[in-house]
Amino acid sequence: MAQTPQQRRANDKYAKHEAAKRGKSKATASKNSSKPTLSTGWVALLAFVVCGGLLFELLRVVPELWSAIVSVFNRLLS
Repeated sequence: MAQTPQQRRANDKYAKHEAAKRGKSKATASKNSSKPTLSTGWVALLAFVVCGGLLFELLRVVPELWSAIVSVFNRLLS
């Protein structure tokens, strides 16, 4: 059985009312929000894992380099 024009209007009115109760449609909401895929904590942890080894290695090497530089200056001055 086909819809009558009166039923069609009533269905459209009901659909608009229900859509207003739900809020914005998904298509409209997805355009405005772009949520990052990784949280800040995970990015910080990843940066520490990647760069932390380099930092610890520099902390180990710098005193050795400093002592080598001091010994060279001591040989030159004496």
